[in-house]
Amino acid sequence: MFLGKIFFIVKSIYFDKPEQSNWFIAYHQDLTISVNKQVELEGFGPWTVKQKQFAVQPPLHILKNIFTIRIHLDDTNENNGALKVIPKSHLKGVYRPETIDWDNESETICSVKKGGIMIMSQLLLHASGRTTGNNRRRVIHIEFSNLTLFESLQWSEKEELLS
Repeated sequence: MFLGKIFFIVKSIYFDKPEQSNWFIAYHQDLTISVNKQVELEGFGPWTVKQKQFAVQPPLHILKNIFTIRIHLDDTNENNGALKVIPKSHLKGVYRPETIDWDNESETICSVKKGGIMIMSQLLLHASGRTTGNNRRRVIHIEFSNLTLFESLQWSEKEELLS
C-alpha cells in the first residue's frame, strides 16, 4: 500500500450531484479539519459547528500534511460538475479566491472515468460547475494525514488503515 502504516483517515464525505443539479461550488481551498471538540489553541481558528461537528482552520503545516483521494463512482467531466482546479495553487499556502490573478493562472478541468481516482492537496484551489449534460456525479472523498494533533484535541473521524 503506497500510504504505508503511518497514514490514517481523518475525514470522509460522499458527494452526490444529481443529474438535474443546478448548483455550483465557487473556487475555494479546504481549510478546515474536523475535530472532537473546541479547544483554544494558538494558531487554530476560526471555529464552526455544523450538525454537532466541530471544525477549525488549523495552522498551515497541518493543512499541508493532508491529502485527499477522490474515488469516482460515475464518469466525471465538464458536463456534470467535474472539479476545476488551479494547477500548483496548493504551493502558495492559503490563497484566497478573490485574489486569483487570471493573467497568470489557468484553470484545468479534471475529467475522471468511473472507477478512477484523483489525489489532491487540501490547499489546491478547486471549484465545481453546474450539471449540464443530465449525468449524475458521485464521488467518495477521503482525507488522510499522518499527524497526531494534541492530547486536548483529536481528529473527529480518525480511522487507522488496516495492513
